[in-house]
Amino acid sequence: MLSKYHWWRDAVIYQVYVRSFLDSTGDGIGDLAGVRAGLPYLKKLGVDGIWLSPFYPSPQHDHGYDVADYCDVDPLFGDLAEFDLLVAAARRLGIKVLLDIVPNHCSSEHPWFEEALNAEPGSAARARFHFADGRGADGEEPPNNWHSMFGGPAWSRATEADGRPGQWYLHMFASEQPDWNWRNPEIGAEFERILRFWLDRGIDGFRIDVAAGLYKHPELPDSDDPEADARTRDSVNPLAWNQPEVHRVWRQWRSICEEYTARDGRERLLVGEVSVPTAREHALYVRSDELHQAFFFDLLSAPWEADAFRKVISEAMQDIAGTGSTVTWVLNNHDQVRTVTRYGEPATEGSGLGAARARAAALLMLALPGAAYIYQGEELGLPEVVDLPDDVLTDPIFRRTGSRARIRDGCRVPLPWSGQASPFGFTSGAESAKPWLPQPEYFAEYATDRALSDTRSFWHLYRDGLQLRAALPQLGEGTLRWLDSPPGVLAFVRGDGLVCAVNFGTAPTSAPVSGTPLLSSGPCPAGVLPGSTAAWWMSDGTESPAL
Repeated sequence: MLSKYHWWRDAVIYQVYVRSFLDSTGDGIGDLAGVRAGLPYLKKLGVDGIWLSPFYPSPQHDHGYDVADYCDVDPLFGDLAEFDLLVAAARRLGIKVLLDIVPNHCSSEHPWFEEALNAEPGSAARARFHFADGRGADGEEPPNNWHSMFGGPAWSRATEADGRPGQWYLHMFASEQPDWNWRNPEIGAEFERILRFWLDRGIDGFRIDVAAGLYKHPELPDSDDPEADARTRDSVNPLAWNQPEVHRVWRQWRSICEEYTARDGRERLLVGEVSVPTAREHALYVRSDELHQAFFFDLLSAPWEADAFRKVISEAMQDIAGTGSTVTWVLNNHDQVRTVTRYGEPATEGSGLGAARARAAALLMLALPGAAYIYQGEELGLPEVVDLPDDVLTDPIFRRTGSRARIRDGCRVPLPWSGQASPFGFTSGAESAKPWLPQPEYFAEYATDRALSDTRSFWHLYRDGLQLRAALPQLGEGTLRWLDSPPGVLAFVRGDGLVCAVNFGTAPTSAPVSGTPLLSSGPCPAGVLPGSTAAWWMSDGTESPAL
């Protein structure tokens, strides 16, 4: 029996980047057994579930987002038996388990793609992907002008069986990640098989990578702005993303999840990585028969300004919550600069401004109606590691462009767990291997053992926020009502009298509610809301009037 039906509507999910969470074998790479060992820590934090980054067999050109086999575990991370132990352990603790599934593209070492490379042009094997003849006298130019999100052309040329340069294949990311052709019904059937394989092993749902992708314009025409994806590192090219046919896939996947729920009453979740231009387009993905939820990235990308945050929140509440779904808020993930660094300012480096703003943003997010996703290390206040040497960088963006702009290694450095020096308890063994990315010395300040013992730490702020969120009926699913507030301050009411206010400025202002707050992101005397601070109060209804 379910203890909480529709559990996903206001769930807080913790994103586990498996290779950087905890290493149980001493090889310097995190694994599934490490995740299992860390479950009590996550239970203590108070999250409702975990989302596991890809752990499938892969040559690791993009850290598992180049999948060679969707129905197994890469030996780097364990095996299916260890996966089953992890799911069972999580269930005993009441923690949901979501898997990251990658349906837009696979690995160039996937058996179907290897078969396609060895097949003739026009063959059934090649029809599973986007193979096309090149332009120019000898086909030496790509079929169109699209660029990969990771930089460079979105096409690579295959070598035919006779050794001559032949057709080109499409890859909207790295050349080792060929895009599936979802106009071929074989692809949909294969992914239905994959979904059932993991659902039968007891998981609670999927996080769907590149959920606005899959279908491309059927004619693959030239783009008016071919470098837009690479320039923005986002799904901008309207010919390659957000095609209307993609919604058919999500309706089919939703029906599969509903089939499993009908059997045992345990609801399975589909949450999509959906990057589209507007909240209104975003809302199309979370209609009642499609995805349950989709990440709302506008909060993550908003500048640290009260007006910007208010606009983003208001649009989400109007367009997304209006579908009957709930908004899925996120401030950090494995592709983005961490908030502590993102919200900082070079002129104030070392002042703690970025950390103060990150703490305030966390309380704001946890007070908003809907679900929230936390990226590992966010609860420790980890900053971005910005000075990794070139020779340790592994991001395919760096390999393809030679540029450090927008590379993602800095937010993927392995977690510090204990001690004063690397590997900070991340990897075990008498002669421990070095973590796969080097940890800076200052990570000692952020180790989990230190965070748990310091009641002023980020960890305690998150834990206290999650406890109140679980205990107070005003928080979680529902609506909000904006309050009148001075410039640079956001304030709103949740339910029957829970007030959240955030001061985006640096100077203190009057608090919207008298008295001591239930919880604040920093010192907050009664009646005052300091700069770069968020706080929650229980109100008796005497707060500032609603707009």
